[in-house]
Amino acid sequence: MSYAYQPDEDWQPVVVAAYRTPVGRAFGSLATVTAEDLLAPIIRRIVAETAIAPDAIDDVLVGNAAGGGGNIARLAALAAGLPMAVPGVAIDRQCGSGLEAIIMAARLIQAKAGSCYLAGGVESVSTAPWRVEKPKANGALPRFYGRARFSPDTIGDPDMGVAAENVARAFAISRQRQDEFALRSHRLAVAAAEAGVFRPEIVDISTGHGLIERDECPRPSTSLEALANLRPVFLADGSVTAGNACPLNDGACLVLVMSRGMAKSLGIDKGLALIDSAAAGVDPNLLGIGPVASTKKLMQRQPGLSLSTIDAIEFNEAFAAQVLASLDQLGIAADAVNREGGALALGHPFGASGAILVTRLYSQLVRGERWLPAATGLAMIGIGGGIGLTALFEAVRLS
Repeated sequence: MSYAYQPDEDWQPVVVAAYRTPVGRAFGSLATVTAEDLLAPIIRRIVAETAIAPDAIDDVLVGNAAGGGGNIARLAALAAGLPMAVPGVAIDRQCGSGLEAIIMAARLIQAKAGSCYLAGGVESVSTAPWRVEKPKANGALPRFYGRARFSPDTIGDPDMGVAAENVARAFAISRQRQDEFALRSHRLAVAAAEAGVFRPEIVDISTGHGLIERDECPRPSTSLEALANLRPVFLADGSVTAGNACPLNDGACLVLVMSRGMAKSLGIDKGLALIDSAAAGVDPNLLGIGPVASTKKLMQRQPGLSLSTIDAIEFNEAFAAQVLASLDQLGIAADAVNREGGALALGHPFGASGAILVTRLYSQLVRGERWLPAATGLAMIGIGGGIGLTALFEAVRLS
């Protein structure tokens, strides 16, 4: 028996639609598209597909990590033509922001605070403003910086790549294992793209250079030899390279989360229900293993469930080293996750990545002919500052 909060059946939160943009390389195919213009077409697609009355949307929750601040959710909602009565809120849990937005929407439904939410995330590294620190003394020069602080210096606040090197060394993840895992990600993503697997979940984005319909980063020509020839990026004697680390990316993703009762009243017959979620902290110097702590915390609340019986696992691939270290600690085989490729190939648009994990689960367990009733899915992501976020879903029949 689960110890997780069990809502009334009609208030069970269910994802009934899930879409994303193609993921572009930073300063690549989506370089001229602002964050709100990445989100707006997805909002319009979801409203059109579900035929939901736009004013029935209780709120729009959007995660964002590297943008210019402000309320990107409200901006995108208005840009998409939603009624002015529909509010919006921006969420920042860094790389976990998109997944956190979905979890928060689900928890609001469980609390009976609302019945219908758009939730997800967005990142446009290409159009994000520069970050400049004010001079500390009169006449001094301002300082440009790349990211916000995640942890006090007294504890340690390493950049992401250095943290990945820390994890590789602490958990003895070899360069060869990292390169092999990266190659797997690209091969699976390329095969999935060629088979049209991603096509149903992608909303095309119009740019001044044409219509963008495909993810930009999967590399069909990469090889283990090519990956092995790359030099370490972050430490001269390290093992983390541009080949076994994710690229910088632009992209957006949103899902529609409804109460089970509302979905049934609209004639929607299937969806992806949130069963439970957990967040947990770890040493910021080893931030990549955050999903180990969050997943163990979640599983303690689900004593009847085993990781070995979960049907689909999506783990955000920021770095091969942190994925492999986390999977080793959890006893999960590398071949059991990201069976259609992950962020090493598809890309990691920070604020959107957690929502993309959920969309990938939706595509594998619910969408179209791939419908697997009662199948379970797990979304896992590591976050700057030493945080893990894990969410458990189940494909459910609503009628």
